[in-house]
Amino acid sequence: MTDNTERPITYRDAGVDIDAGNQLVSAIKPLVRATQRAGADGDVGGFGGLFDLQRAGYSDPILVAGTDGVGTKLKIAIETGRHHTIGIDLVAMCVNDLIVQGAEPLFFLDYLATGHLDVETARDVVGGIASGCREAGCALIGGETAEMPGMYQGSDYDLAGFAVGAVERRDLLPRRDIAIGDVLIGLASSGVHSNGYSLVRRLVDEAQLKWSAPAPWQPNTSVAEALLTPTRIYVKPILSALRETGGIDGPIKAISHITGGGLTENVPRVLSPSIGARIDLSSWNAPAVFGWLARTGRLDETELLRTFNCGIGLVIVADPAGAPAVLEVLAQAGETASIVGEISEPTGQRTQAKGHGETEAVTYIGRLEFAS
Repeated sequence: MTDNTERPITYRDAGVDIDAGNQLVSAIKPLVRATQRAGADGDVGGFGGLFDLQRAGYSDPILVAGTDGVGTKLKIAIETGRHHTIGIDLVAMCVNDLIVQGAEPLFFLDYLATGHLDVETARDVVGGIASGCREAGCALIGGETAEMPGMYQGSDYDLAGFAVGAVERRDLLPRRDIAIGDVLIGLASSGVHSNGYSLVRRLVDEAQLKWSAPAPWQPNTSVAEALLTPTRIYVKPILSALRETGGIDGPIKAISHITGGGLTENVPRVLSPSIGARIDLSSWNAPAVFGWLARTGRLDETELLRTFNCGIGLVIVADPAGAPAVLEVLAQAGETASIVGEISEPTGQRTQAKGHGETEAVTYIGRLEFAS
């Protein structure tokens, strides 16, 4: 027989704190409100987020959706207790995939899963997400926080992001008129961004570096701080370049987000199999972190270029006559951009481009040079 005097076993006893979840919702409401934009008027706490495309000014829109995470870069944030910028990475990885198709990011949703909900940590994470949304001009209209003891251990947590954007049907990228002789414009990355961190962490361990130690490639900054530099968000500069240089009638024909697979696998994703790309590696200096990674891991150039962005976070395919105008707008928007190559005859070689099947390989000329 059950002793009715025994204390009941509650959800909190099982490791899930409903009160902490409610505290988090209250704590992040001001952060969410700060991301509101035309078309997004809802408040956090509803069952679904609402967005009004008509109020956002679209007449014949195509919706573009993307989802991504931050990968094992999260491990550095967790191990060092530095959580305030990792949400920017989450937003960047999603919205940069939208803008390369000409789509303006409209709204964002996040998923945070943890073994134990620490309200302060979660607020820092969501604060970064809200900051990234403001930088991208999109509204944070909802999300989910899941407390799952037994699934995640200790202070571990995981993140996923979901972004939806819109582009007028006539303005969708890539265009079909990419031609031999078009130029490739490279936009500088802020560092490693959010790809390749399983290897980065392995090399930090190989070098027996502590997260608090000065970064060998950036001595006035700790290893953790340097490697947690947020992924650059390219949305507003690219929207300006598209609008100010003529939109679909302008020089920008395609854009590629340089993520996992590097330049080698991501540039071909916007090209037809009948054309190739020639990239001059000597046309920019890769940030010093990539030189350190190459030396520490004894990585040859081929491996480096298919693992990391090597200093180029976005590549624009543009008509050569209009390229100076694109470069001027990007410079005014604060971007470091330059011509790094051109569309060329196919090489006859094949490469497995991410999500695109086999396509013509990128040809490299010159050698990577690293900033000191």
